[in-house]
Amino acid sequence: MLAGELGRFLDGGWIVGNGVSALDPAARRVAFVTAGAGAGIGSAIVRELASENWDVVITDAHERRVGELASELSAAFDREFLGIHLDVTDYDAVGRAIAVAIEWRGGIDGLVNSAGWNKLEPLIEMSRETWQRTLDVDLTGSFNCMRQILPVMINRGGGSVVNISSIAAWETSTEHGAAYSAAKAGVLALTRVAAAEVGQYGIRVNAIAPGLIFNDFLTKVYPQEFFDGYAERRSRVGRVGRPEDVGALAAFLMGEKAGYITGEVYGISGGVLPNA
Repeated sequence: MLAGELGRFLDGGWIVGNGVSALDPAARRVAFVTAGAGAGIGSAIVRELASENWDVVITDAHERRVGELASELSAAFDREFLGIHLDVTDYDAVGRAIAVAIEWRGGIDGLVNSAGWNKLEPLIEMSRETWQRTLDVDLTGSFNCMRQILPVMINRGGGSVVNISSIAAWETSTEHGAAYSAAKAGVLALTRVAAAEVGQYGIRVNAIAPGLIFNDFLTKVYPQEFFDGYAERRSRVGRVGRPEDVGALAAFLMGEKAGYITGEVYGISGGVLPNA
């Protein structure tokens, strides 16, 4: 079922629900989440934010998944969710999605950049297309959203941004690929500079750097023995990460209890590669 079959159309997005917001307008918090409808980290973040009474704008490059998740959450929480089909590499499309979100709830208070893409190729064999596509999604996509949402937050009097990076940003390894590692390192630099620039406006910017996080998609790529071996050999807590681990941390960083935290990078790898 597509998003369009689930709710009311709003100039580029689909509102799913009964017209009810999480809170009254004076206390409303609106979160804009990219890649929010997949099987992994993005949807876990959306679910956690929804459980903490955020009004969530769910964006994803997969339209069907956007509609399905918005419908599921609307039924579970008995309130509206906004779903938008979005390619974060398209700057103008990001701008249109932001306009729809503002029309829906009047502004944006939180942004989570969780869109990611990778194709593992050795550097000496890597195509220019792989290099460019990886940077476009993993780094430029975050810029596209931050560049256009930060001014909205300034007008709102503050906000919070959480960027999803990776331990690949500082790990010496062939497991991730040069393009992915470079892009995720760029996300860390973008996070720190943005935090320095917009702190004066009451906006906090932080990053999360996950290690191996299990999701259903990875089971199609790796056998179960891969995950079991990883947990036994590398994890200090005896298991691989779960999307919910990242979702809980992201929701904390988005909220008021993290009000003194900005410009930070939080590794979440089960102790595999701590961030010094």
